[in-house]
Amino acid sequence: MVLCSPPPIADEILYAAQLCGIQEIFNVGGSQAIAALAFGSESVPKVDKIFGPGNAFVTEAKRQVSQRLDGAAIDMPAGPSEVLVIADSGATPDFVASDLLSQAEHGPDSQVILLTPDADIARKVAEAVERQLAELPRAETARQALRASRLIVTKDLAQCVAISNQYGPEHLIIQTRNARDLVDAITSAGSVFLGDWSPESAGDYASGTNHVLPTYGYTATCSSLGLADFQKRMTVQELSKAGFSALAPTIETLAAAERLTAHKNAVTLRVNVLKEQA
Repeated sequence: MVLCSPPPIADEILYAAQLCGIQEIFNVGGSQAIAALAFGSESVPKVDKIFGPGNAFVTEAKRQVSQRLDGAAIDMPAGPSEVLVIADSGATPDFVASDLLSQAEHGPDSQVILLTPDADIARKVAEAVERQLAELPRAETARQALRASRLIVTKDLAQCVAISNQYGPEHLIIQTRNARDLVDAITSAGSVFLGDWSPESAGDYASGTNHVLPTYGYTATCSSLGLADFQKRMTVQELSKAGFSALAPTIETLAAAERLTAHKNAVTLRVNVLKEQA
């Protein structure tokens, strides 16, 4: 395993790498790190698969190298950061605002969206966002992200869910009176956070769900990073004479239907040998 991180690498990252047994660590980040990992360089070894989120340039670099025969596989398109909050009149505006800002401070290309059927909640959240922005060290970064973000008033919660499913957010926060009741209707989201006491920050750092999540609507086809992403499978089969004989008619029928004569012959020849041996 190889780790790339832009300089200076934080002590916490180095400690985590030590716990994971990572021996090769390089002071490089961004799309240049993706290129080095995918193709190899004088110092960085070529890898089979690249994992991890990044900005728009990192995500595009990952996409490009994954499509080249001499490149590398990737986990998923992951980044820039996204959060969508569904809130009703029972939501706490300060909580909603803090969740929106926790993504907005990631970078100017982050996107945050509030969907609510309650215009009063939308107004109160907007006011809370302004109050909290004044206290953030990364306020200017958050403001840049907010320019491309939206507070949307819908006709009802069903429309909130429909819009959310179409958008497919990286993080989906549901702050409604009966948040669990909406979960079954959610079809596309990287990670879902229910209720007042499940901030997105919990998923980032402590609740146990993976922090590498699909973005750009890829939640429709991709899941959060998991152990299976670091594994691959292959199948092994061995048929007995009896097992082969039982399957032979099906194989011959399907091969004939596809007009793949050699496929059919590979079975028919063996069937004839078994008949001669009988």
